Formats: sequence, C-alpha cells, structure tokens
Amino acid sequence: MTRPAAQISLLIANFIAGIAILGPAGMLPQLAGGLGVSVPSAGLLVTVGGVVLCIGSPLMVWATSAIERRRLLGGALIAVGVTQLVSALAPSFPALMALRIISMAFAALVTPQAASTVALMVGERERPAAIVFVFLGFSLAVAAGLPIIAFLAAHAGWQITFAAIGAAAIANGLLVLLVVPGKLYASAISLHSWGLLLRSRRVQLLLLLTLTNVTAQFTVFTYLAPLAARLAHAGTGALAGLFVLFGVTGFLGNVIATRLVTTLGAYGTSALSIGAMLIGLALWAFGAGILAIMAAGIGFWGLGFAAINSMQQARLVACRPELSSASVSLNTSSVYIGQAIGSGLGGLLLAHDLPRALGYAAVVIMAAALCLLTLTREAKAAQVTQAQ
Repeated sequence: MTRPAAQISLLIANFIAGIAILGPAGMLPQLAGGLGVSVPSAGLLVTVGGVVLCIGSPLMVWATSAIERRRLLGGALIAVGVTQLVSALAPSFPALMALRIISMAFAALVTPQAASTVALMVGERERPAAIVFVFLGFSLAVAAGLPIIAFLAAHAGWQITFAAIGAAAIANGLLVLLVVPGKLYASAISLHSWGLLLRSRRVQLLLLLTLTNVTAQFTVFTYLAPLAARLAHAGTGALAGLFVLFGVTGFLGNVIATRLVTTLGAYGTSALSIGAMLIGLALWAFGAGILAIMAAGIGFWGLGFAAINSMQQARLVACRPELSSASVSLNTSSVYIGQAIGSGLGGLLLAHDLPRALGYAAVVIMAAALCLLTLTREAKAAQVTQAQ
C-alpha cells in the first residue's frame, strides 16, 4: 500500500481517538437523562477519562513497546471500538464508567503510537510535517466530530452515538491493519529509556512548555460558555458559534502549520502558534463584554491551539526518535495535567466571583509559555546531537 494511504489511516485514527475521548462531553444531557444521574455526575466520564489518559498513556506505551506498530495500533483501535459498542448497551452509570475506563486505556495508545508509527515511515526532514498531518485528525475531532456527536446524541440518543463511534473505530482499525506497512518496531521502552528522556533538559523544557500553554488555555476554555454568557450576554446560538469557530480555526491552524513547518521549522511554527494564542487570549481578556472582540480572540486562539500540540510532538520525536512513543505519551500526560491545573485555577477564580480574572490569568500564563519557548531553541548541531 502507498505511504499516503497509510498516513491518511493514521490521521483517521487520531480523529477516532479524539471523538472517543471527547464524546461524552457532547452528550452529557442525554447521558444524564438516560442513566438517571445529574449532569455534573455524567461529567465525571470526562474527568475520569482524562485521569486514565494522563496515567495510562505512558504506562500502556511502556507495556506494549515490543509489539509491532501496525498490529498494536490496529488492535488498540478495534479494542476502543468494541468497548464503545458495548457502552451502547450499558445498563447503568457505574457500568458505563467501567467501560469508559477500559476504553480510555486503549485510546491512550492511539496518539502516541500514531506519531511513533509515522515517524518510522518517513525520513528525518519529512517527520515534522508528517506528524502535524496525522494530528490533523484530532483537530477535526474538535472542529467537526464533537458537533456531530452532539447532533447525533440529541436526535438519535446516546446509545446510537456510542454504537456509531464503535463501528467507526473498528473500521479504522481494520484499515490500519490493511494499509500501514508491517515490520515497524520502535525501541523497547525500559526504565532506562524513561530515565534518558526525563534527564534530558530539552525534553523537560518541552514537557513544561506543553503543561504551561495548556494550563493557560484551560483556565478559560473549561468555562468558556458560562463566561461568554455572563460577560457578553451570549445566547445559545452565539455560544454554539464560538465553539464552532474555535474548532474550525483550530483545524485551519493545523493545516497552515503543515505548510509552514517545512520552511520555518518546528521552533518557528511553535512561536507563531503561541503568539497567536497569546493575542487571542489578550483579545478575550481585554475585550471582555464585547462579544465581537471576544469572538476575534477565539479565532486567533484557535489558530494556535492544535498546531502547538503537533509541534510539541514533532520536537519531542526529534529529541529521541527511537523513543518517540514514550516522549509523545509523556506529552499527552502533560496535556491532561495542564487541563487539570487550568480548570482548577479557573474554578477557584469563579468561586471568588472574579470572571474577568480568568482571562487575565490566562494571558500571564501564556506569556510565560512564550518566554519558556525561547529556552527550547537550540542550534541545529545541538539538535542533531540530541537526536542521536
């Protein structure tokens, strides 16, 4: 099979992983009503899923590092699909939660293994653009997948929605087994491998950069809807429009990043991405109360949010290509830790009735991320040395 077909199958894998991870967020009212729990209780499916992804990503990568990439990734997607199908039959909320934990343990493999697999398929010069292309799938999950999930759940019910996700995941797993080249093996991940990564100053800085920029974003993003409603009196239609704008610009930003990275490099593209997010959060914070300005902020912010995660993956892979699955899994953990910190900070500020302060706090933290980015810049010779 051709390499483009294999890369497209990996892009779809990230899309499927994204909608499996984000799915419950798009059907909380239906889940709450159908299972007889409150909406906040149904929201625990998202929270617990995040915890499993944070802890499970490095652990699952460690446990499966010796398995051939095509079989591992195809098998993980099929397992996600089966658990989603069975979730459609869950008789109670505790049963659905148990299935969610199992499903997210397998989903935790997909993004790191997709990045690791495509890194093994292409040369060093093509690697950043290939990783960014594959990660477009996750951007699509936010831009199109989540609205589709919300629509399907509202009109067909949560059981049909879970079944649809499950069927798509199984089909994608079979596609991966069909088109991805065989005999792709990553280096075995041992305790020594983790030590090599975690002792690297460059890896430490890149993981800290992920944590910092995600913290800044989720200080606001977690509470975007109630903030827009309170500060700018946004109605239901306007709130939906903000989320669609964020998803669409996120996808466009990732597409643009695939073009820019070949000329600007991963560092330059990262700088543009974080700069766009800083401008966006600043517009949101200082334009609070004026919906048009806040929407413009969402647009700029969206251009950078998915692209920076792709760049982070590409830069971590470049540090130690043979340990790429491990480094990307650590990046995934950093993302979910950042989400928890940002959500906690935003909730604390809201609890003290300081809605405008969320935007200002996000601007300060994102500015710190931009400063931190400058510490990750190294001469090309140094980068080559690190990658060896």
